[in-house]
Amino acid sequence: MSIYDHYRKEEHVFVDQVMNWKEQVIERYSPKLTDFLDLREQMIMQSIIGNQTECLVTFFGGCENCERKRAIIYPSYFTPEEKDFSLVAFDLKYATKFTTIAHRQVLGTLMSLGVTRAKFGDILIKNEKIQIIVADEIASFVENNLNSVGKSPITLMKIPFNELIETENDWETSNGTVSSLRLDVLLSEFYNVSRQKAQAMIKAEHVKINQRIIDSTSFICGEGDLFSVKGFGRGLLISIDGLSKKEKWRIHYGVKK
Repeated sequence: MSIYDHYRKEEHVFVDQVMNWKEQVIERYSPKLTDFLDLREQMIMQSIIGNQTECLVTFFGGCENCERKRAIIYPSYFTPEEKDFSLVAFDLKYATKFTTIAHRQVLGTLMSLGVTRAKFGDILIKNEKIQIIVADEIASFVENNLNSVGKSPITLMKIPFNELIETENDWETSNGTVSSLRLDVLLSEFYNVSRQKAQAMIKAEHVKINQRIIDSTSFICGEGDLFSVKGFGRGLLISIDGLSKKEKWRIHYGVKK
C-alpha cells in the first residue's frame, strides 16, 4: 500500500512536501520551520513524522488552544523553544464604544493586504478584545499596513504570548458510530439533523471543510477535518477508531456552537 492511499488526492502535494522536509532534516541534521498549518495538515504531518528517532515534530501557535500552528521538524539533539517558532502577537486597538468588529472582517482585511493565509495564525476575539498572531517575517508589513478593519481605524500593539486571550478548549465532545465517513452522514451525526437536511445544506454550499466549501454529499472525511456549517457552528472529527462488529465506524468528534 502506498503512503498516498491514506490521504486525499488534493493532499498529495502537501504529503510530498512533508516527506521532503523530513528528508532535509535528516540529511542536513538541522531543524525546519513551516508556515502555519491547519488541524488537518498538523495531523498529516504528525502521521508522517511519527515518533521516530531520526526526527521529531512539535507544533506551536502562540497559546495552548490555538488551532493554527507552525511546526518545527527537528533532529533529536534539538529542543524547540517558543522563540524558534518566529511568531509575533498583536493587540488590535479600536474605538470599542462605537464599533463592533467580527472575525470574518479581520480575516478579510488581512487577506486583502495580499498576505497568504499560511503566514498568520489564529484570530482571537473575546468580548471587545481582538488579537492576531502572525509569522515574524511579515510582522513589520502587517504593522505598517493594517490601519483599518472595515471603516474602523485601528492601531496594532505587540504583546507577549502570556497576554494572549485565554481561549477555552470548549468542544462538546462525543463518541458515535456511523455507517460511513461521508460528509452528509457525519453532519447528521454531529448536528442531530436528518440526512436529507444535511444534504440540502451541502448542496446550498453552507458547509466548509478546512475553510474550503464542499458541495459533494459523498465527500469522505478524515481525522483532523474542521467543519464549519452555516447556522450550526463548527465541528471537528477528532479520531476514527476503527470498525464495530456491525461494520460501523467508531468516531470521536467535537462540536462548538
